[in-house]
Amino acid sequence: MRSLYTKLALVLATLFCAIGGVFLAISVYSAHLYQQEVSQRLNRDLAAYVVREKQLNTRRALDHAALEDVFHMLMVINPSVELYLLDAGGRVLAYSGARDRLQRPTVATEPIEQFLSGTLALPILGEDPRSGGARKVFSAAPIEIDGERRGYIYAILGSEQMEGISQMLDTSYILGLSTFGVAAALLFGLLTSLIVFALLTRRLTSLSQAMDRFEQSDFSEPVALPAPRPRGQDEIDRLSRTFIAMAARIRAQVEALRHTDAQRRELVANVSHDLRTPLASLQGYLETLQVKQEQLSDEQQRAYLATATRHAAQLGRLIDELFELARLESLAAQPHTEPFSLTELVHDVVQKFQLRAERAGVSLHAECASRSLFAHADIAMIERVLDNLIENALRHTPHGGEVRVVVSPEAQAATIRVIDTGRGIPAVDLPFVFERFYRIGDEKGHTGPGGLGLAIAWRIVELHGQKLSVHSRADQGTEFDFRLPLTGQAA
Repeated sequence: MRSLYTKLALVLATLFCAIGGVFLAISVYSAHLYQQEVSQRLNRDLAAYVVREKQLNTRRALDHAALEDVFHMLMVINPSVELYLLDAGGRVLAYSGARDRLQRPTVATEPIEQFLSGTLALPILGEDPRSGGARKVFSAAPIEIDGERRGYIYAILGSEQMEGISQMLDTSYILGLSTFGVAAALLFGLLTSLIVFALLTRRLTSLSQAMDRFEQSDFSEPVALPAPRPRGQDEIDRLSRTFIAMAARIRAQVEALRHTDAQRRELVANVSHDLRTPLASLQGYLETLQVKQEQLSDEQQRAYLATATRHAAQLGRLIDELFELARLESLAAQPHTEPFSLTELVHDVVQKFQLRAERAGVSLHAECASRSLFAHADIAMIERVLDNLIENALRHTPHGGEVRVVVSPEAQAATIRVIDTGRGIPAVDLPFVFERFYRIGDEKGHTGPGGLGLAIAWRIVELHGQKLSVHSRADQGTEFDFRLPLTGQAA
């Protein structure tokens, strides 16, 4: 009872049974009315024939002997006809049968007048004096003497004997055969409709089963459904196509959620590790100073304090980066774009890292093809990107190496490249360099401290509608590049 096909089948079967019953009832009723109409049309002039042929009104009064002779003759010829002599008010004066069988002494004359006027369609039913309230078809003719209507000849065409014959016909072989034919036709129509419904709902059933399997698989298995027809698609085809697209999107979102959850777990582990290391070092040096302060020389105390300060700064920087990345990944973080001199910004950032590069023995310089390049972006965010990329390049470039910041103008944009001659990034690590706290090294490993600088730079470039790319070869250096749109102020 839960399937759509079963419900449709029950509704259809009920509807066919109701239609069959109504059809049979209408057929029987129509046949009965048809029989009455035919009988009344065939015997319409019967009463008039009796009055005209037997001269019942020749002597200024009714000829009862002639009337009795007519009654007897008609009863012999047609026993189904019952004749009555009525006065002008409808009272029964004579009857073709036994007088004691009458149940009504009068007959309403309104149907008789309607019959004589010929204004109503047949059949017209009149009262039967031999039954209390039954109405039957009749024939009637007026009896006039000296131009005055003195009564009626009233012939009931459906006598008690005729009713008995009709009841026998109701249970006859022909009626039963007709009923069987109607039932067989309805049954054939029902079976045909059920087969058609089965064919129409087959695709809907397959779709429902595919949806159940998809739900039971925890929305992870691909949907196995035949491809929708390219032409003549109906509602089921459109529903299947929509479900396939929706299932694919749900699977992608589920996979993304699982990946995000895995990243979250890894992030928590990495944050815990990276925060614990400087915090533990900071705590250890401070406790050493507190316990062994009197045993340490001034130089050793200053060295311990410098190391503790360095770990505190590292811890503070990491916390700031976490807050910065969280802010950039929120919906409220949107760049405030404006035109600015890209060339000046690059030179300023390079100058800011110049002293650090000299201390590391690394050559740092900028290469700009034009000194009048105006970009349209958030200057503070782009400065942050350059800071992170240059700092990352200096960290991974050995003594005697080189770091270059190259700005290459094009038609409507400029490409900014940060190129170093460091140890490079293994190919296996390239897809993951922009992930939080990712550590370049072996598959678990950890050859250097993880951080958020590249993740922050990648997010800022993404907010500007661009892409931060990386190209690297082991022991040959690394290149990071991204594009920025130029304004009309560019020379």
